[in-house]
Amino acid sequence: MDIQAEMDAIGAAARAASVELASASAERKHAALIGAAQYMWEARAEVLAANARDMAYGREKGLSTAMLDRLMLDEGRIRAMVDGLRAVAEQADPVGATIAEWNVPSGLNIARVRTPIGVVGVIFESRPNVTADAGALCLKSGNAAILRGGSESFHSSSAIHAALVKGVLAAGLPAASIQLVPTRDRAAVAAMLRDTRHIDVIVPRGGRGLVGLVQAEARVPVFAHLEGICHVYIDGSAKPDMARDIALNAKTRRPGICGAAECLLIDRAFYARHGTAVLDALVAAGVEVRGEGELANLPGMVPATDGDFGHEFLDMIIAARLVDGVGGAIAHIRDYSSSHTECIIAEDSATVARFFNAVDSAILMHNASTQFADGGEFGMGAEIGIATGKLHARGPVGAEQLTSFKYLVRGQGQTRP
Repeated sequence: MDIQAEMDAIGAAARAASVELASASAERKHAALIGAAQYMWEARAEVLAANARDMAYGREKGLSTAMLDRLMLDEGRIRAMVDGLRAVAEQADPVGATIAEWNVPSGLNIARVRTPIGVVGVIFESRPNVTADAGALCLKSGNAAILRGGSESFHSSSAIHAALVKGVLAAGLPAASIQLVPTRDRAAVAAMLRDTRHIDVIVPRGGRGLVGLVQAEARVPVFAHLEGICHVYIDGSAKPDMARDIALNAKTRRPGICGAAECLLIDRAFYARHGTAVLDALVAAGVEVRGEGELANLPGMVPATDGDFGHEFLDMIIAARLVDGVGGAIAHIRDYSSSHTECIIAEDSATVARFFNAVDSAILMHNASTQFADGGEFGMGAEIGIATGKLHARGPVGAEQLTSFKYLVRGQGQTRP
């Protein structure tokens, strides 16, 4: 395969499809997504068979247990993808929505309305459900999608993509609305990063290696987060049972996702009052707790190193440190956060307000697990990723965040003096 020629053809087809999608009716996009959901459910046996091939490939490559969990599909996860497609389908169409409207002294009426970005390139690793999420959100927002999945998820992504295309075609939209790069060759990634003629934005989803490469080499604008170094801070005012339950869920529910907690900060006041119950619960659940200072000598703890703080483990490992109140937690987060998601567990409203005002991550949680840092849980149906930058999109990137805007200016013959 001539990778450059293939990617040029994919880009040109996506650009042509984006023109049609920009004016496609909400009804046609809805029909495409509902159809895709139906076709995917009907093809679940084929999707599972494809995933079995990918799981075998992942084991041969020596993927960690957490990475294999990200790759694995079962009927429940296929059902979740199907439900996500339907949820995105039922959302209000963002294209053409009026963001703001006003009149100016000259008599002009000005409206700022949402418009598609154009062509969105999505580069992702391991998680095959990204194929469905990204394809659906791009279509809903009137954008053509070019999807490049990881080598581990190649067969799963192909099977999911086939269902998406069936839905698109049944709704009378171009097949190139959602394209999947048909090769594992990394040269395709390089071609996408350079393709300013056809691709308007790149969204990478994966580990530090992938995202760092994209941010360093892309000529196309990027929505991305480099790492999910998520902190849970337990304040002295926290309820101990709630603190235990949230810390456990934040770390252990799915340790390989970007919303998993990687660092536990415990107020010395909480520790003096309630002891090691939270830490003991983590250890009992199979978590390797890497404690600093006096925590390092507790039963079941592993002494922390400097490199454990600010590290994304994506595994059943968490760094732990005692801090002097919310001020200490804020200082630590400023030094080590990746601006993804932080949680405060507290009952004191002034402390929560201080935390919310002082911490500048994309998502801040109060008395809720960091595992809720997800577009589906935010009511977006799905997400294409979590953006931690401060321009255009921030936090979960759903259909609305995949639009830009334009100004519509209406007059009655005005000329400017």
